Amino acid sequence: MTMKDAPQAGPANEVRLIGRVSGQPEERVLPSGDRLVSFRVVVARDRPRGRQSVDALECVAWSARSRRSVSRWGDGDTVEVSGSLRRRFYRAGATTVSRVEVETSRARIIRRAATA
Repeated sequence: MTMKDAPQAGPANEVRLIGRVSGQPEERVLPSGDRLVSFRVVVARDRPRGRQSVDALECVAWSARSRRSVSRWGDGDTVEVSGSLRRRFYRAGATTVSRVEVETSRARIIRRAATA
């Protein structure tokens, strides 16, 4: 197959994470009245020479279905999250701040953390 014969891909913004929840998900009501649940997923990443590190990625669930699912998760649960990257701007005092987060479209728990 030559480049000419290859299917043309359009723009894509798709994220799929499998990792562990860090901390408890937090529900917030924004000044606009919108509700969201924010949470952090820690994902292992292989590095050269067999070393390993992790990425802690901020995620948000906006839809009622995703918020209900995510709000039941706990610290250490293994989860799968699908969605897209979003850069959100908001005011913090007199400054405009931005953050990049995964906007969750689908979320499911794979395994509950062991409890002591």
